[in-house]
Amino acid sequence: MKNKVALITGGTKGIGLGIAKSFLDEGMKVGITGRDEAKTKAVAKSLGENCIGIQADVRDAKAQQHAVQELIAKWGQLDVMIANAGVGHFADIEELSIEQWNEVIDVNLTGVFYSTKASLPALKKSHGYLITIASLAGTNFFAKGAAYNASKFGLVGFSQAVMLDVRDHGVKVSTIMPGSVSTYFNNRTPTDQDAWKIQPEDIGKLCVDLLKMNPRTLPSKIEVRPSKPPKK
Repeated sequence: MKNKVALITGGTKGIGLGIAKSFLDEGMKVGITGRDEAKTKAVAKSLGENCIGIQADVRDAKAQQHAVQELIAKWGQLDVMIANAGVGHFADIEELSIEQWNEVIDVNLTGVFYSTKASLPALKKSHGYLITIASLAGTNFFAKGAAYNASKFGLVGFSQAVMLDVRDHGVKVSTIMPGSVSTYFNNRTPTDQDAWKIQPEDIGKLCVDLLKMNPRTLPSKIEVRPSKPPKK
């Protein structure tokens, strides 16, 4: 994995940051994207010289193309695309606003489409890997989850279809479906009470394991859960 190049959307915190750290530990070169340019570049700088920060909103197709181009201009290739950026709005369907619906679908589903389209030419050249970060909400529906469930059910279906589209080009596609993860998602701050949850570095390790797997084998859809959640 040394000197392989990865691009991670939404890489300034949470799962994206956990994956970035795991890749850097393996000697990879990493680009992380985020909406806030100053924050994105500051996080990248804190991760060392093998990481660059690129301001890019996944809802902007041209921004995704620019992010890929900037990474290739820096390191000459793209081997791994991690489509991680995501948001959540949770409300009863009668209270869920049109704006909230559109943001969730645009970021969690259409944004992955844009990231995939932007990265595939480079991934075909490198026989690379596309990993999308979905959720157990992509198979388990729940009350007040209309927008989030729709985005993640769609993302799982999208990822599996793309996997069939590109495997003859030497590109591997996996979607990871985590359960409860200790992150800042939905403006929440992790505390010691979240120790039972999946940690971002656990998803990072899983991504490393996928990249190290024998090329003949493809875990195309992976469900990940806390091993011992608290009893209700």
